[in-house]
Order: sequence, then structure tokens, then C-alpha cells
Amino acid sequence: MASFNRVILLGNLTRDPELRYIPSGTPVAELGLAVNDRRKNAQGEWVDETTFVDVTLWSRTAEVASEYLSKGSPVLIEGRLKLDSWETPDGQKRSKLKVVGERMQMLGSRGGSGGGGGGGGGRPASRGGDQYSQPAPSDDDYGPQDSGPGDDIPF
Repeated sequence: MASFNRVILLGNLTRDPELRYIPSGTPVAELGLAVNDRRKNAQGEWVDETTFVDVTLWSRTAEVASEYLSKGSPVLIEGRLKLDSWETPDGQKRSKLKVVGERMQMLGSRGGSGGGGGGGGGRPASRGGDQYSQPAPSDDDYGPQDSGPGDDIPF
């Protein structure tokens, strides 16, 4: 049976991108994205529902996100779902569904007003936003991480 793993998300960053470099020198950025959905409930009232998604970006896309995006910036991410699994020091098995971003499009203005992607240094804004894409490395390209995802979650 064939399978298909594609995700397209449009939302706002919940925190500033966290950029780091793996031992090979490849940049990796971790983002938090809030995606809002609005629908009517059984009583006919509008209800807002927010979904929080963790996104990982690689290579030049990660550097661009770190340089131009900040908390509240609107962004479109296209990528794939990935399940991270790890074991806590006390032996509990944990897992978290994340998105590996393969394409990013910054939305909004660059001039500082309108919640856009941070200052643009005087470059003119393009009509459709800027697109950055780079193939994400396969999961086997990088060894195990020092800590599991979610270790810094306060709850």
C-alpha cells in the first residue's frame, strides 16, 4: 500500500527560533507554531481552537528563520510528520509528533509593523513573501541526540 506524508501549516511563532549546529556544522532551528481553527459548535456559537506544533528546520532554511523570524511572526511551513521517541532517566517511554519543515514562506511585512518577519534591512517587500526550501536530511544522517524532545517542557 502506498503512503503519503505531507503537512502544510500556516500560523504564528510561539517563541523565537532556537538555532544550533550539529557536529557536522549543519544548522538546525526549532520553532513553536500556533495554528488557529475557528468553527461552530453544536449551539451555533463560534469556537476558536489553537493547535501548538513543534517544527524543525534544517540548513539554510534554519538560518533564515533564525535571522528574520521572531515570536508572533506569521509563517507558512510545508513538510512531513515525524515521531520522536525517547526514554526518560526513570525508564518511562515518551514520544512526540513533530513536523520536519522542508519549505518555509515568511508572511507579513518586513518593516516592523504588522507582526512580520523582523526587519528586512531596507530590502523591498515582495508580494508573496519569501520562500526558502532545502531538503531535510534523512533521520539516519544524524546520530542520537543528547536529550529527548520535550525535556524543557515546564509541565
